[in-house]
Amino acid sequence: MYRPLPENITIRDSGIHGLGLFATADIGYGTMIGKIHFPSNNPNEPYRTPIGAFGNHSDDPNCSKMFFDEDGSWWVFASRDIKEGEEITWRYTLYEVN
Repeated sequence: MYRPLPENITIRDSGIHGLGLFATADIGYGTMIGKIHFPSNNPNEPYRTPIGAFGNHSDDPNCSKMFFDEDGSWWVFASRDIKEGEEITWRYTLYEVN
C-alpha cells in the first residue's frame, strides 16, 4: 500500500513557514526519512514528493540531504536524534550560491 509519508511523520502548521513535517515518534540519528526529489524528463524541474513539498529550511537542521547518482534522487536522513513533536528540517536554497 502506498504511503506518501512514513508512519512516524505527519504534516501540520509550522512556526517556520506554512505547513511542515513533524515527528510523531522519536527518530534516531542516521534514520532515512525518505525521498524528497526524483528526476523528471526536464533535469531543471525534478518531481517533488510530499516529504520534499512540506520540508522546511533551517539554519540549524535536524536532517541532511543525500544525492544518489544511480537514479538522480535526493533523500533526507536524520543528522541527529529527533524527538516526537519536533519539526523535521534541512538546509536548502532555491538558487545556486557562487
